Amino acid sequence: MERPRVLIVGGGFAGVECARGLEHSLSAETAEIVLVTPNNYELYLPLLPHVAAGVVTPQSIAPSLRRILRRTRLVPGGVIGIDTAAKVCVVRLITGETTDVRYDRLVLTPGSITRTFDIPGLTDHARGMKTLAEAAYIRDHVIAQLDIAAASTDPEERAARLQFVVVGGGYAGTETVAYLQRLTSAAAKRYPRLDPTQIKWHLIDIAPKLMPELGERLGQKALELMRRRGTEVSLGVSVAEVTEDTVEFTDGRVLPCRTLIWTAGVAASPLIGTLGAETVRGRLVVDADLTVPGMPDVLACGDAAAVPDLEKGGGAVCPPTAQHASRQGKHAARNIIAGLRGAPRTPYRHKDLGLVVDLGGIDAVSKPMGYELTGLPAQVAARGYHLLALRTGVARFRTVANWLINATAGDDFVRTGFQAEKPATLRDFERTDVYLSQEDVRERLAAHGTG
Repeated sequence: MERPRVLIVGGGFAGVECARGLEHSLSAETAEIVLVTPNNYELYLPLLPHVAAGVVTPQSIAPSLRRILRRTRLVPGGVIGIDTAAKVCVVRLITGETTDVRYDRLVLTPGSITRTFDIPGLTDHARGMKTLAEAAYIRDHVIAQLDIAAASTDPEERAARLQFVVVGGGYAGTETVAYLQRLTSAAAKRYPRLDPTQIKWHLIDIAPKLMPELGERLGQKALELMRRRGTEVSLGVSVAEVTEDTVEFTDGRVLPCRTLIWTAGVAASPLIGTLGAETVRGRLVVDADLTVPGMPDVLACGDAAAVPDLEKGGGAVCPPTAQHASRQGKHAARNIIAGLRGAPRTPYRHKDLGLVVDLGGIDAVSKPMGYELTGLPAQVAARGYHLLALRTGVARFRTVANWLINATAGDDFVRTGFQAEKPATLRDFERTDVYLSQEDVRERLAAHGTG
């Protein structure tokens, strides 16, 4: 009898934890586990600002999947279409070729992309902070602005090069500003032709408060710290228009600027929109046991799924955080195993353990288990949490070593130039335009078979 195939779409927190759970509880003879992911690593997203600032190296926060998973077959690509009736996924390999992969059980964990809005020029000129490539690109770009400004004899160009705007007052945006502002402040000492006071960082958000999830006190502490460092924080403001060398705000201000980093939230992977299933704000509706209604062999979790938050109740769904994604992935594995063994599936339930925000140096604000911390104790909690969340000992060792080197030797300001001649828009990095409709998938299968 042929082994049932469990196909996992996406190698983020949820997908990897699901594969690990299946490997742990199922023998190789019981089921075949297949993971489709374009990357051969599990990216630890919360430390991307550290990569952008050069505090840690990219490989430190991207442990190899071949260290984490032992029996799972890795397919290097992304699922771009699904026929749930035929139980086939269309996979676009990293070579650009497409292939069809059959499944018996499907776990959808395609994650999320950067959420954008219909703002003129945004997708053409903004940069994201969602992928390892984007973080590496932003580091090169920011240092390049300092280099060009130092070499320029045009005061207007210099002013534009030294203005940096980050949109999004959540964790990603706040930590990105905090780390990159520290980097440019340190770098300014190495540029004798630059006036450090000309380097301006702006953090803007349409919300009235910075990181409201932290509560009034910690949010205010973070705001005061950012402003004390020299970052101009504008709340209740968004972007009206972006050009190659200006950013216009909704309050009428127009800044000469060559750098706009967009971190204003996330949206579910476009794959979800191709299924024709019910969604909530773009996220796939699932039952409490993570199954998709009407599709008993399809489970979904992580950022792309609207998983009911049974702890909060009242129709709330779990926020798209790494903490929930990891635990949902583990729970999806348990429910798949239960289904294979004829046992009942159980609902997902998890109480949030708290939040940590690393602002660089000894500065942080954290709320683990409801306790409010600031300064060094908060930083210890934040970095301790990150180390525990990193999946391998090698990744933890590299990260700690990088932190120690940065703390003792300081920052460096080297541009790698690996992506200097490549497009770098949100669309280029996150490949949002490769997905197939249900009709396209069925036509493909009719022409080529189910694989």
